[in-house]
Amino acid sequence: MTRKSYVFTSESVSEGHPDKLCDRVSDAVLDAFLTAEPLARVACETFATTGRVVVGGEVGLSKEADTEAMMARIDAIVRDCVKDIGYEQDKFHWNTLQVQNYLHGQSAHIAQGVNRDGAGDQGIMFGYACRETPELMPAPIQYAHAILRRLAEVRKSGAEPTLGPDAKSQLSLRYEDGVPVEVTSIVLSHQHALESQTSDDIRAIVEPYIREVLPSGWITEKTEWWVNPTGKFVIGGPDGDAGLTGRKIIVDTYGGAAPHGGGAFSGKDPTKVDRSAAYAARYLAKNVVAAGLADRCTLQVSYAIGVAKPLSIYVDTHGTGKVEEARIEQAAASCMDLTPLGIRTKLDLNKPIYARTSAYGHFGRAPETDGGFSWEKTDLIDALKNAV
Repeated sequence: MTRKSYVFTSESVSEGHPDKLCDRVSDAVLDAFLTAEPLARVACETFATTGRVVVGGEVGLSKEADTEAMMARIDAIVRDCVKDIGYEQDKFHWNTLQVQNYLHGQSAHIAQGVNRDGAGDQGIMFGYACRETPELMPAPIQYAHAILRRLAEVRKSGAEPTLGPDAKSQLSLRYEDGVPVEVTSIVLSHQHALESQTSDDIRAIVEPYIREVLPSGWITEKTEWWVNPTGKFVIGGPDGDAGLTGRKIIVDTYGGAAPHGGGAFSGKDPTKVDRSAAYAARYLAKNVVAAGLADRCTLQVSYAIGVAKPLSIYVDTHGTGKVEEARIEQAAASCMDLTPLGIRTKLDLNKPIYARTSAYGHFGRAPETDGGFSWEKTDLIDALKNAV
C-alpha cells in the first residue's frame, strides 16, 4: 500500500551553480546550431573551473563551411552565457576566462542509425505527473525551483545586489493523506558579495521572497531554517567548485519523486532519445493525469540505437488509475508516434528552445508561443479519453 503520511525532500540549484552553468553553455551551443540548421546534430559537453571553460563533443551541419563558421562563434557563445548568469569574479569573469573548444564532427557510426530515423542511442526514459501542484509536478521540486528562480529575478533586477549567482535550495515537505501540508525544513545556501555578511544577514534578505513563493500556511513555527549553514559563501561558481554538463539530472526532472532513466538532457539535439523521449514521456504522463485517467502516472519508454519504434511502453498509476494501466499504455501508443522522428514532429523540437531549459527544471514550466516547453501542453486529453 502506498504511504499517505511522510516527509519528502527535493533540492534545486541556481543557474549560477557550476554544473548548471555548464548545462547552459551546452544548450546555448545546441541552440546556435539549430538556429543555423533545424536538423543539426549536437552532443556538446562543457567543463568549467577557475578561469576556464572547456567545450567538447560532436557537432554537425550539412555543409562543412557552415560548421567551421559556427566553430568560430563558440568563444562568444560561452562568454555571453557566463555574462548573462552574472559572473564577474576575479578568478571567473566572462571577459577574462579562457575558452577551449574541442568540438568535432559527429561519428559516422552513430549517424548511420540516426539518419534512418532511428534512436540515437539505446536507453530507458521516464515521464511523471501528479496532482500535487497546478503544473502537475511533485511539490518539493517545483517549489525548490520557484525559490531560486525568484531570487535570481531580484538579483538580476538589482533589488538585491549583494546576492551572487551560485545557490542551492532544498525543501522538506510533510504529507498527510498524500497531500503536502507543511514545510518541515528549508535549506538555502546562497552566494553573497560582502565578506561582512552573516548567515542571519542572508536569511533576512531571502526569507521574504521564500515566503512569497510558498503556499500560505506551509511555513509554520516548527519549520526549521538553514540559511548558509556553513557561514560565509563569497567564493562561488566554477572558481569554488568545478562544473560539468549533465550532473544535475534529478534537479532537471522530478526531484527524486519519480525514476530517471540515467541520461542527461543538456547539450543533446532532439535525435537523442535521452532528451526527446523523456520529454515525450512527460507529455504523455501529464496528459494522462490532466485527462482524469489517474492522479499519478509514471510512464516508461525504451529504445535501441538505430531502431525507430520504441521497444516497450510501461505505465504505473500507483493505485490511482481510473482505468486499467494496460489500456492507458495502448492509448498512449495510439495517440502519439513515439519514434524519434514522430516525437520531434509532434513536439516541434527542431528549434533553438533549449538554453531556457538549462536551469530551474525541464518540466512544470508553461508552454511558450515559440515552441518552448511544448511537452507541457495538455492537448492530448480528448484523444486519450477517446482511446480508452
